[in-house]
Amino acid sequence: MNAPLPAQGLLAATPLAETSFSVPGMRCAGCISKLETGLPRTEGIVSARVNLTAKRVAIAHLPALTPPEMQAAIAGLGFEAQPLGQALASDAADDSRELLRAMAVAGFAAMNVMLLSVSVWSGATGATRELFHWLSAMIALPAVAYAGRPFFKSAWAALRSGHTNMDVPISIGVTLACALSLYETVTGGAHAYFDSAVMLLFFLLTGRWLDSVMRDRARDGVSALLRNTAPGALVSDAEGRTYWCAAAALQPGMVMHVATGERLAADGVVLDGASQFDRSLLTGESVPVPVALGALVHAGTLNLTAPVRVQVTAAGADTAIADIARLMEQAGQSKSRYVRIADRAARLYAPAVHTLALLSLVGWMIAGAGWHGSLLIAISVLIITCPCALGLAVPVAQIVAAGALMRAGVLVKDGSALERLADADAAVFDKTGTLTLGRPEPLNLDVLTPAQKSVALALAQSSRHPLSEALRRSLIASGITPATLTDITETPGTGVSARCGDANVALGRPETIAAGLACALTIGDAPPVMLDFADAMRPAAAAAVAQLAALGLPGSILSGDSVTGVAPVAAELGLPAQAAMLPQDKLEAIAALTANGAKVLMVGDGLNDGPALAAGYVSMAPASASDAGQNAADAVFLGDSLLPVATAVRVARATQRIVRQNFALAIGYNVIAVPLAIAGLVTPLIAALAMSGSSLLVIGNALRLRNAANAK
Repeated sequence: MNAPLPAQGLLAATPLAETSFSVPGMRCAGCISKLETGLPRTEGIVSARVNLTAKRVAIAHLPALTPPEMQAAIAGLGFEAQPLGQALASDAADDSRELLRAMAVAGFAAMNVMLLSVSVWSGATGATRELFHWLSAMIALPAVAYAGRPFFKSAWAALRSGHTNMDVPISIGVTLACALSLYETVTGGAHAYFDSAVMLLFFLLTGRWLDSVMRDRARDGVSALLRNTAPGALVSDAEGRTYWCAAAALQPGMVMHVATGERLAADGVVLDGASQFDRSLLTGESVPVPVALGALVHAGTLNLTAPVRVQVTAAGADTAIADIARLMEQAGQSKSRYVRIADRAARLYAPAVHTLALLSLVGWMIAGAGWHGSLLIAISVLIITCPCALGLAVPVAQIVAAGALMRAGVLVKDGSALERLADADAAVFDKTGTLTLGRPEPLNLDVLTPAQKSVALALAQSSRHPLSEALRRSLIASGITPATLTDITETPGTGVSARCGDANVALGRPETIAAGLACALTIGDAPPVMLDFADAMRPAAAAAVAQLAALGLPGSILSGDSVTGVAPVAAELGLPAQAAMLPQDKLEAIAALTANGAKVLMVGDGLNDGPALAAGYVSMAPASASDAGQNAADAVFLGDSLLPVATAVRVARATQRIVRQNFALAIGYNVIAVPLAIAGLVTPLIAALAMSGSSLLVIGNALRLRNAANAK
């Protein structure tokens, strides 16, 4: 028996430490419950928090407790673990690859053994039947030994720790079916059940591999975010000598030399120079921000127009982008607690099947059926109650629905997202790049003469400002050729100036406009020509918002853009809006909605939306989103239209209806088949066929979702 927890007074007086472990063997809700309830029974461990998607467990413990002692506690519950940062023989990616290889072997063996079994079913007798049985054994036994390893290892680990799980009865059933089939083959019996064993493994491995792949895709958000920081920076020492310093070695007080077009490797304050920075990483605002002496700049932001010197104020784990990464992981932690329906329904599977099979064996032995007949009936019970239909009820519906959504322009990365999408009852949108396209476009180019357009194109080509790039795209598309310029100069926060022949020309911020999307073209002494820009609304944005409202998801806007930038969009769509929000602000707003009982669908695109996407009950991002935004989201929609968001909700709700129907079919199958198997009316072969038939029935029902995206 584990020692009791320390007294509450000691815990209150002792600061706690936290250690995280990688536990790749976690697979389902039972694993979460086992670790989170079992570990605190160990002396010194206060609590355990599991992240099933990341295959991690974070343990809060007394400082005196060592990692090996915590590893031993985890091992005592039947799981292999290593502290994060240490290599583990079987990581998450290796686990998916192992399942795929096992599924391929089982599928190959199943096809070949079934071909041989057809001949036996058709009436082959004597030496021919024995030959086919031996050929089946030669194919099936090595295949089962290889393909069954994920189940055998899991079952053995559970039994060794004094527990049981779903893999125990599966392993027993497959092993007994192979052993009895080999006995039948050696003794010249009429029936062998190798096909039952390999088919069983193939169906189970298919569902497990699909689940593993979906979880792998959900683990990449934080790493994608952190890739946006520079690997290092050019720094100078007190004597003025410069050298390259890796980001991990940067310290507060160091001075970084940040070139044009370079991302920052740490947070800091501008010591010298003036430039424009792309801060969409933190705010989502597409328009660059002028920075000058004393301005605070952050790791991952992009220096656009001029070199600057920055004194480091925070580096490594203390930077703002690292804070966002932590927020994403912490917010994503709650998602791991959403337990799939199949996991919940299967919790009672192992003890129920063991009990039924044992009672059948003992009952028929008492009834005088003999060990051979009684064992045959017990194996039939184990096989016919195999949770193939139950295990496929959720994944197959999700995969078919994901395929339908893919054809409709929505990529679903996490199968459980469909369950959450179906339950969502509020929609929250970012503005720039989500409700709008995030691509400013000129509105009034017709005010320019051809000669002015030629000068404007030449100036625009000399700048990396988003408005200049938008102007350049439009002018090139209209067939304009650039004028010849000399003495080109770009002044951060002001614009581009040059000489065109004998005239001074400039393209830059209008002096009369402090905010908004506009620039002025000046040629010589002529009055400036004002060019207005607009970030166009996504096609069908209003229709999508209206459809979501009709589905019971009223919308609102949370944006990092300025109030003047958000207000027109909010007014056009008729949505309440909050502007000038930082990532933490968005996270707090979603937390407040959640606390009031809302199940939030978060739709955003920028790196600054990463924590909000992770914190939402479910989340979506456009294909134009940043890598971190796409990885943090549960689904990505393609194209410019916003309608796929509403389509995804409709398909998700249809998927949940199919899932419930599949569970009804799976339960109905067991209600009918299990009593027949216990009564001795089903052989292992018929049990395998019935099991496969129930799986095919569930798959066939799920295939009705193929056209769900087209339904209105």
